[in-house]
Amino acid sequence: MFELTKQFRFEAAHTLARRIEAEPSRRIHGHSYRAEVTIRGHADPESGMVVDLGLFRRAMEEVRDGLDHRFLDEVPDLGPATLENLSVWIWRRLADRCPGLSKVTVHRDSEGEACSYAGAGGDAR
Repeated sequence: MFELTKQFRFEAAHTLARRIEAEPSRRIHGHSYRAEVTIRGHADPESGMVVDLGLFRRAMEEVRDGLDHRFLDEVPDLGPATLENLSVWIWRRLADRCPGLSKVTVHRDSEGEACSYAGAGGDAR
């Protein structure tokens, strides 16, 4: 069994309604994100590949285009722009195109933060 991982980066802005102190905050701010997508499976006996990396790259480029330099509050079906929701959003867009999808992790490296979604039986809301 192999695990094949590919990454892409995106820059995006958002607001987040939350209460850190006495006052609620909805200030627009942005982050540099890194998404890591893992496919798990057996190598095809003919090609020797788990997945054609060209097809994998194209699928990820389309997902990246939906997030990069976007105002995440306006991205359809995302909800609040949390690491959790970004992981699931990416999963939902890749699941049909990437058989063997096993994990999506979204990183905010500057903050040392990451969240992974591993698709509990295809349950991606």
